[in-house]
Amino acid sequence: MEKQNYKNHRKLDPTYHFMLAPLSLIIFITTLVLLISSLQSGEMIGWAVISLMMSIALLLTVTLVRIYPLKIQDRIIRSEQQLRHYILTGELLDPRLTLKQIVGLRFASDAEFPELCKRAAEDNLTGEQIKKLIQEWQGDYNRI
Repeated sequence: MEKQNYKNHRKLDPTYHFMLAPLSLIIFITTLVLLISSLQSGEMIGWAVISLMMSIALLLTVTLVRIYPLKIQDRIIRSEQQLRHYILTGELLDPRLTLKQIVGLRFASDAEFPELCKRAAEDNLTGEQIKKLIQEWQGDYNRI
């Protein structure tokens, strides 16, 4: 696996991002067109409405299948970084740090992590700004 850095740390899942998500959107749009044509012709309106409801359910399911694991991972990352900071400094993370900042900080090496945490809280850096400041990148190869 290629060594991770700022430029390549984002991950796309081809099956999800290029097949499942677009396909569910196409199904939703197709059922909208079907409903509109059924309303104009007065035929099979019931089936068109049921198809639309099913396509909405599919679209919501596909969206939540992506969002829920990311939320869980964010909570785990927050806990991991809290523990990491405590091990390195004997103190908890600054409560001013936002989740996005903490998620960005996870890529910092142990040597630069405490100072970057302090700087991120004091200067209110964004997650992207934090990632760009990291000198020794520590990859996260488990992110979904």
